[in-house]
Amino acid sequence: MDGPVGRQPSPDLNGVLATAGTVILGKEQELRLAIACLLAKGHLLVEDIPGVGKTTLAHLLAKLVGLDYSRIQFTSDLLPADIIGVSVYERRSEDFRFHPGPIFAQLVLADEINRATPKAQSALLEAMEERQVTVEGRTRPLPQPFFVIATQNPTYQIGTFPLPESQLDRFLMRIELGYPAAEQEKTLLAGEDRRALLSRLQAALSSPELLELQERAEQIHASRDIIEYCYRILDFTRRSHRFLHGLSPRAGVGLLRSARAWALLAGRDFVVPEDVQAVVPACVAHRLLSEEDNGPTGHAAIADHVLNGVPVP
Repeated sequence: MDGPVGRQPSPDLNGVLATAGTVILGKEQELRLAIACLLAKGHLLVEDIPGVGKTTLAHLLAKLVGLDYSRIQFTSDLLPADIIGVSVYERRSEDFRFHPGPIFAQLVLADEINRATPKAQSALLEAMEERQVTVEGRTRPLPQPFFVIATQNPTYQIGTFPLPESQLDRFLMRIELGYPAAEQEKTLLAGEDRRALLSRLQAALSSPELLELQERAEQIHASRDIIEYCYRILDFTRRSHRFLHGLSPRAGVGLLRSARAWALLAGRDFVVPEDVQAVVPACVAHRLLSEEDNGPTGHAAIADHVLNGVPVP
């Protein structure tokens, strides 16, 4: 298991990380997780109070990797057709023509996703899992790459609906941005508006380069010990009396994909236990329900409980 854990990322990813850090200040770990989620072909849930940069993060990733971007503002009256699209009858052709909705973009921001009803939220399920949508009996593929970033307000705020477990399980990672540290916030207050910075950003990667990096991430070697470690994490959550149910097989696949992406960010072609440990808090906590854990502190406690309960190979 010995390896150069601290080796720097590859040059392409170095540029992405460095540029991202000039816009989202003092959040290197969160930015690394967001980029790792993208490299692992997953979807990202960002839960936090309004005003800490959740929407800015989505704009930032879209600009840095040169993706087509769309934003869906989730509200209580949002309908599935507002997301997927609708067929409209055209008199000239005497036929119905499908008008694609905002889901047909490479990066989709589902803003304040838990302010919409479960019916509207369900419109994302097929898109996130199978990267396609079925409309009026016809299956339509979505662009590649396809990445959903959803922002979620804390559930104690007025007008929010809890996300169904089936929806939560489709998010590979969940992160929080939180308040910036004192020095970073002072820099933010004295500096240029983030939207102005974003407008001048140049893409550090193209879509084909991103697809190539995603393929590279899939080829990162995971030894039998690493696979056994991931399985023990899954098995521990299923046997623990703390949780109402354990992690799904999909969660296990996502955990290993995330660890491979984290290794790629570290500039390695193999996974070490530290890669798995780095992504467990983001990959695991939102999928586990516990009566004694709630909120951000609870999510951290869940991750610590899992990591402390499984021996490291």
